[in-house]
Formats: sequence, C-alpha cells, structure tokens
Amino acid sequence: MTQSYYVVVIGAGHAGCEASLACARMGLETLLLTLNLDSIGLMPCNPAIGGTGKGHLVREIDAMGGEMGLAADDTLIQIRMLNTGKGPAVHSLRAQMDKRRYHERMKRALEECDGLTILQDEAERFLTENGKISGVVTAEGFTFRCRAVVVATGVYLKSRILIGDFAKNSGPAGLGRAEGLSDGLSALGVPLQRFKTGTPSRVDGHSLDYSEMEPQFGDVPMPAFSFLNGRLDREQDKCWLTYTNAETHKIILDNLHRSPMYSGKIHATGTRYCPSIEDKIVRFADKDRHQIFIEPEGRTTHEMYVQGLSTSLPADVQIAMVRTLPGLRNARVMRLGYAIEYDCIDPTALDLTFMVKGVPGLFMAGQVNGSSGYEEAAAQGFFAGVNAALYVKEEAPFLLGRDEAYIGVLVDDLSTKGTPEPYRMMTSRCEYRLLLRQDNADARLTEKARRLGLISERRWRALNEKQEEVARALAAAEKNVPPDERLRAYLSSIGETLPQHGAKLFDLMKRPNVSYTALSAVYEELPVLTDAAREQIEILAHYDGYIEKQREQVERAKRMENMLLPDGIDYQTIDGLRLEARQKLNKQRPMNLGQASRISGVSPADISVLMIHLKRLEHKGEAE
Repeated sequence: MTQSYYVVVIGAGHAGCEASLACARMGLETLLLTLNLDSIGLMPCNPAIGGTGKGHLVREIDAMGGEMGLAADDTLIQIRMLNTGKGPAVHSLRAQMDKRRYHERMKRALEECDGLTILQDEAERFLTENGKISGVVTAEGFTFRCRAVVVATGVYLKSRILIGDFAKNSGPAGLGRAEGLSDGLSALGVPLQRFKTGTPSRVDGHSLDYSEMEPQFGDVPMPAFSFLNGRLDREQDKCWLTYTNAETHKIILDNLHRSPMYSGKIHATGTRYCPSIEDKIVRFADKDRHQIFIEPEGRTTHEMYVQGLSTSLPADVQIAMVRTLPGLRNARVMRLGYAIEYDCIDPTALDLTFMVKGVPGLFMAGQVNGSSGYEEAAAQGFFAGVNAALYVKEEAPFLLGRDEAYIGVLVDDLSTKGTPEPYRMMTSRCEYRLLLRQDNADARLTEKARRLGLISERRWRALNEKQEEVARALAAAEKNVPPDERLRAYLSSIGETLPQHGAKLFDLMKRPNVSYTALSAVYEELPVLTDAAREQIEILAHYDGYIEKQREQVERAKRMENMLLPDGIDYQTIDGLRLEARQKLNKQRPMNLGQASRISGVSPADISVLMIHLKRLEHKGEAE
C-alpha cells in the first residue's frame, strides 16, 4: 500500500487547505490527508472571517492567489469594515459566514484543483532518509512517499474536551482526535507544548426575543475580501448585541470552583486575547457588564453563536448563565460551550520558511504552531505550502519581511520570538502598519506571487489597471492651481482657508476635509477613478508625511536584516556575548542580525558584539 507524491499535507483545516492548494497550483502532485472529509474548512468556533489585523491577513492571502478571501466572499451573510473611526492602517474587514456553505465551497475548491488528491485517513508517523523527510505512514496502512510534508493539524493532536467535571479525548465539535502524530513529531526532536482554547454555547434562534437586543447591520455598499470582486451585492443577515449583568456575574462567581480552569483540571496555557467568560469576570472585576454578540451560523440553520460567552463551566451553570442575558431569558441551548486542550509545537523550532530546523522537508503551519484563529492558520498554510513546493523544486525560499506583509510579521514573531500562549494577530504587532494596510495588499504582494505561478492573468490585469489609474491620478494631482475664485468657493464650502499662493492638487488633498471625489468635481484635470484607486490616492495624500517616515524606518531596519549570520557560527565562542544570548542564539540559529535582535534574551549590547564579530569575519575574508 505505497504511493508517491511530491508533497503530503496533513490536516484540512484553514492551514491545510491553503497549503495543499498552493503546492498543487505550483505544479506538484500533492496529497491532502484529513481525519474527516466533513471537517474540511471547518469553523468549530465563531463562523466568521476577518477582524482587526486578521482582515489584513485575508487580503494578503488573496493578493497572492490564495483561496480564503474568495471563499469568504462567496459564502458570507454579513460584512462590516471595523475601525472606520480610526486611520486606514487599522481598518479591517470582518464577515459573518454561512458555516456549512463555507465548508462546501472550500471542499469543492480542493476537489477541482488539478494535481491535488484528498484522502480521509490519519497520519501516524514520518519516514526519513539521511535525516530528510521521505514519507508518511497512516493508521489505515498506507505509506505515502514524498519529498516534503506540511503538518497542519490544528488543535487535534491528543486533544481533550472539558465541560465542568466532564472530560473526553476528542477533537473539536465532537470529531475524532489525532492519536499518534505527537509522538511522531517528538521522535524527530520537535519540541511540544500544551495550549488551550474554547468556545461558547450555541442557542436556538427560535427561542430568542430579539426585541430585547440591539440589531447589528452590515455595511452598504458591501465591501469584499477579494481584490477580484470589488463590491458585493446581496441581502445581509442581522447580528444582535446584548450584555451580561450582575445576575450573570453572580452565577459565574458562585460556580467558579466548578470550572476546569480554576479547579486545576486544565494545565494547558489559554489564550489571552479571547478569554473565557469566567476569566473576564475575574480579570475585569470592575466592569459591571460585557458585550455579547448573537450571530447566525448560517442560512440553513437556526443555531446562533453566543460570541463573548466562551466557557467550560458545567451544563447546568451554562444554561442558567445564558438565560440571564436580555433576549435569551427563554433560550434553548443546542450545544454546550467547552474548553479544548491540545499539543502544539514550540515555533522557535522553525526557520523563517516554517521548516523544522534539522529536519529538511518537514514544514509546520497553523494552530499546531501555537497560533489561534482561522486567518492566522490560513496565512501560515499558504506560506508553508509555497516554501514546501520551492524546497521540492530546489528553488530559493519565499520570504516576507516585517516591512512587506502582516504574514511576514506573523512568521517572524512565531519563529523568532516564540509564543508562551496562543498567538493572535493584531495591528499593534506590526511596526510598519501604515505601509501594510489591507487596501494595498495587492500592490505589495501580487507581483511576488506571480513569480511563483500563483497569479491568474485576470488578477494580474486587475492590478495593472488599478496601478495605472493611481499613476495617472498622481500625475494629474501634481498640477499647481491658483488661489482663484473657483478654489476659494470650494474651500469656503468645506470650512477650509484659501492658500495664499495656490497649491498643488495633491497638497490640497492632504487637508482632512478635502476628498478626491469633491476635488475632481471642481478640477476636470483629475480623472474619474474606481473606488479602489480613489481610496489609494486619498490615503497617500492624507498620510504622505507619515508614510515617508515609515519608509525611512524600514530602510534603517533593512541594514540589520541584510547583515547575514554564517550558518556554522558557534556563539559559545564569541567573547562578549552574555551566557543567555549564547544559549538562545545557538538554539534558534537566526538568519540575520535583525532576526537575532528580536530574540527574547538577546540584548542591544549582544547585537553590538555580533556586529563587531561580523566585521572581523569580513576583514579576515578580505585578507585571505
């Protein structure tokens, strides 16, 4: 029972889907192994895509030819742009999905992809030859020879469900767990850790009183995740907002000892940025209420997701707690919330391509790397899949810097800094976020992905048309206009003062009350633009000085990123390095000085020592 593929991808969640599609689309015969065909693209927690920081990741995946954005656009039932009251750097799309339709849409994309085979089976162990990955052995007796493996097992490695005193060895949503692969990874020297996440209960929408809750509407006109789709046009479903209260909090506090988190039954590390309701009540004791969103799971079900009420409290406490919420006094609970703990790896075992150091051909992606969230998983899956394909082809790896993409920040954070708790992408993690906006992901990344063969002619043409529009408008905006009556009338109508000596049209757009659309109505020299091109022009004008400062910061940082550290360097022998720095550097083997500077325990003084050492090596090489 032996077959051969170039790449085997283990797991068909959001990471595995993107990884397998990337490998197959790059021309490699690829096998996707999944514990259950019905869990492909599953959303066991909130059926939503995007959010602050996460929406950036979806746009970047889409810009490089990934599938998540297109699948989300096809199956969403509501979409909103978050943070519109703030600057464009933190604008992020978030959409409520039809959970079942998203699974079906992603499964169909996999089934219709040339060169991709899907099989329901459990991977148990790895095969190696000369220290390199050479195959995968499954529980059902198959041996699949391959040159690379992408492990994208999510939260399924020896996972355990906990609800009060009840515990069960199980994957999420009642699915089976992966029994043997943790041991397979350990046998290869991959360090493991134990994390925990959770989910709230689901309630029957027919049992709710919506008059007691605040409706939450989607945006009109409807934006889209994919750069191929422009505006969407369809009916949107409502979500609803309610709040916890003193009665809710009392029930939780009275039963805190029955929560596995507080009784000692859970030893794994939980997520800081998506805490359980028990944790929120304890950590934020000064707050008298917390927001709870009631969100539909799809259009073919009445199940409603109770966002903000993640819990592992016993069944009786969960039901009583839910029924204290306005609008949910008579709620019928259809599924209980639960905590799930699982094995994942220490991501500092990975290099900047997401390949395990010391195990050529073994790549890791998604929640098994210690992250949380569908979007983070999909981004890692795409990145690891591309690099697995390039590894097989013996081509240079695909790298993204912190100044190039949120995906670059995600990869660097995990592989360089590691994570002591489930990692979540946020805009605050990105030091160059004004350059890495979600609106310009195509301009930043599509050309890079075209070199990989992942960009269709349609997508390439759409980018070029947008870029040409922007270039024409910028050229036209260089025109100087005099302080005549036409300009006076326009500026006076919006409460702006007239420049004494006139100004360039581009400089006029730097004023907060001046929009491209209004200015083009006054000056015909400015061409009519699509929404996407107009948005780019206005952002470039309004934030021109700040964008230039960030570009200067990037150039300074690149000097360190360009100082490569030799592969065979022994940090124990470098005089002047502190002991902790020597140990951390020898363990993590950074590729360059910039990466070394971001390792916890490596100080600025250690970096200065390394710089001196590199200069000595350079002078020695010149002398020889």
